[in-house]
Amino acid sequence: MVKSSMVDLVTETDQKVEKLIINYLKQQFPTHSFIGEESVADGQGCSLTNNPTWIIDPVDGTTNFVHGFPFVAVSIGLAVNKKVEVGVVYSCVADKMYTARKGHGAFCNGRPLKVSKVTELSRSLLITEMGSSREPESMAIRMENIHNLVCIPCHGIRQLGSAALNLCSVAAGEAEAYFEFGIHCWDMAAGVLLVEEAGGVIVDTTGGPFDLMSQKIIAANCPAIATSIADTLKEVAVGRDGMQT
Repeated sequence: MVKSSMVDLVTETDQKVEKLIINYLKQQFPTHSFIGEESVADGQGCSLTNNPTWIIDPVDGTTNFVHGFPFVAVSIGLAVNKKVEVGVVYSCVADKMYTARKGHGAFCNGRPLKVSKVTELSRSLLITEMGSSREPESMAIRMENIHNLVCIPCHGIRQLGSAALNLCSVAAGEAEAYFEFGIHCWDMAAGVLLVEEAGGVIVDTTGGPFDLMSQKIIAANCPAIATSIADTLKEVAVGRDGMQT
């Protein structure tokens, strides 16, 4: 099945996993709120309030899952007062459990995570995604951004198909930065905390303060690389989670 476009896929597995997670958490935390990717797709609300809110992507990398490409994850974040306090990303194929709690560090299978120490964009490996929109004007800007960053030059740009695992790669020091336009809060919530707790920075694509509902992000190992990317990017028009677009 498809959602917003022919490349925005959803499977029965997405729906069943989300239902399983939400039903369990509701039993444990009956007063908490929930934002789930598939629930939102079915017309439920996407409102982030000060109430403790679980933000869930049941299968991050659905297209990968459909094709058997081995980058698929379950992503769960808990936001309190609109700030993410707990994040968990499970890399299903690799059997890696990434965990973070605000102020307590980030871990992979119990091993502490630290971001890369590289400080120059010219020595960096970057990650991005093309998103689900195939509107020609948007695609042209995305391709121009990739061209401009590669020609700085940087060491390379990767596209793995899972926003949550892209963020985990930055947290683990495997890549220096990840940027994307058109990403959603359920893609980012857990991974954002992992990057921050591993010593990285999260900013808007303009270089300003990050907004979880803004559908855009730069996650980097250090402010210098985040700023260099922001200075290079041309903005892509995107919507906002929780609002009609």
